[in-house]
This record gives sequence, C-alpha cells and structure tokens, in this order.
Amino acid sequence: MASQGILYTISAPSGAGKTSLVHALLERTDNICVSVSHTTRKQRPGEVDGVDYHFVSVEEFQSMLGEASFLEHAQVFDNYYGTSQAWVNQQLAQGIDVILEIDWQGAAQVRRIMPATRSIFILPPSSETLQQRLRGRGQDDEDTIARRMQAAVDEMSHFAEAEYLVINDDFEVALADLQAIIRSQRLSLPSQQLKYQALLADLLSRSDQF
Repeated sequence: MASQGILYTISAPSGAGKTSLVHALLERTDNICVSVSHTTRKQRPGEVDGVDYHFVSVEEFQSMLGEASFLEHAQVFDNYYGTSQAWVNQQLAQGIDVILEIDWQGAAQVRRIMPATRSIFILPPSSETLQQRLRGRGQDDEDTIARRMQAAVDEMSHFAEAEYLVINDDFEVALADLQAIIRSQRLSLPSQQLKYQALLADLLSRSDQF
C-alpha cells in the first residue's frame, strides 16, 4: 500500500542556489515533484504552459481565489501567484511527495492550512558568496544588486521558522543533505506504518503460532 505523500516547502534568498538544488533533487529522487503555480503574469518566450506555470487571466485567478482554490497565494508587483490545493492533495493521495518553492510568507500560509508540511530553508555560506552569485548573473546594475541583497537579508531573517536548514556551500553536500531529509521523512513511523500496513498485520498475527 502506498503511503501518503509528504508536502515540503523550500525557501531561500535569491542567489542561494535553491532552483538548481531542487532540479538536481528531482533528477536523483523517485516519487517527488514540484508544484506548478498559477500566475497572471505574461508567458515569456520559451516557457511552457502547464510546465513552468499555469498561465491564467486575472479574472480566472480571482475566480479561483473566491472559491478558496489556493493553498497559498501572493501578489508580486502587478501579478498574482498561487498554488492549487486540489492538485497538491491529489499528488499526496497518490503517495507522491510535493515540493513548493516559495518564500517564507507562502510557507507560513501553507503550514497554517497543512500543519504536517515539512519546511526547509536553504542559505548561502556567506554574505560575500551570495553577493558574488548575484553579481555573477551579469543581469543587474549596482542599485538592483543592492536591493536584491536587502531582500535576501529580509528573507533569510525567517530561517528559524523552518524545520530543516541546509547551507549551500558545496553543491553536492547540500544536495545530499536534501536527499537525507526526504529519506528520513519517508522512513518515519507514520509513513512506514501506512506503507507496510499488511506486513505489520501479518507479522503481529503470527505470534500465537510460536
């Protein structure tokens, strides 16, 4: 019998390497997926609807919001983003673990609705490294980098709200840490008890034969 999937939130400041780590985690771990958010922002070249995001109109998003369809949602500038609760529940019911890549505020929303959620925070090894990573993208001027650094500090100040903390200094070590978190959760008593329900019943039912 398949066990119930586990919901994870993974938060990190921009430049901490969260997206790369999650991508590698999906490649090396079975039975796990990342939630695809709904958004009202315009589809960019190369993006695929249903893969990168579910692109919807503002009216569609507000309709879903009125129906309490979102596990969490946020407005970023003029665009809305939200996670479909029905889709998440469907994956979990099939025994598939689900990852939500969201900021600390979204993670807090999710935990209020689904307290069993496991939250992970990823941090860079130093402020200098974080700044180097942001500069290394070569896309922003100094003022933008300064704003991104301040936003990163604001995000990082909420690390203590998570249950697990991963420092992304060495990529392979950080990835192994994420894999260890997933594996340990799958080996927890509630997960194992549900997964091996028949086995446990059989083992305990044979005590009168000895």
